[in-house]
Amino acid sequence: MLGVFLFVPELALTQTPQEHTTLTITGHAGRAAVVQVDGKSFVEIEALARLTNGSISFKANQITLTLPVSAPDTATPQKDPAAKSGISREFLKAAIEEITVIREWRIAVLNAVQHNFPVTEDWIGVYRRAADSKLALVSAALATDSDQNTLPLIGNEFANMQKLSDKYLAMHKSMDYVPTDSLENDPLDQQIVSCARSLASVAVDGQFQDVGTCH
Repeated sequence: MLGVFLFVPELALTQTPQEHTTLTITGHAGRAAVVQVDGKSFVEIEALARLTNGSISFKANQITLTLPVSAPDTATPQKDPAAKSGISREFLKAAIEEITVIREWRIAVLNAVQHNFPVTEDWIGVYRRAADSKLALVSAALATDSDQNTLPLIGNEFANMQKLSDKYLAMHKSMDYVPTDSLENDPLDQQIVSCARSLASVAVDGQFQDVGTCH
């Protein structure tokens, strides 16, 4: 609520010849006539109310002008649709690093089995920790819907590689010799390879694609 005096000292006045002086207010359309009396500027209160889309009330010897309150702009900024679609650059970079570590992990297990080297927790743990660390970076890089949808596929690839690694670690603990061709027809190993290839295609396209072999 604002008690308004008719005296308006130099408030956004547009000076033309004195009898035609007008008042304009930034952000409001229209103008109101200003009258000069003894060097002072006056504006009709009804005209001021119309100009500001306000309302006038009278109580005893007081005139009150109520101005409309501008609501703060609380609208959620519209995001660029392009920013919410496709795989983001940082996510893609982190995902490629994760898939690379998983591939190196698989190759290490494959070489150990094919050459009858012992699969031990010590060196398996090195690959597992590296892959786990990279997966955390992938999660931290989420920025788009495609990133969000692709993350579980990468997580499943990690989980399957962990299963494969644990499987051959257990086999080496329970027997003296593991057939060197064991991985050739291993369904889990084939799934890991297929998933990795599909994820590579997703990376090239830059768009999320559901991959059955990554489930």
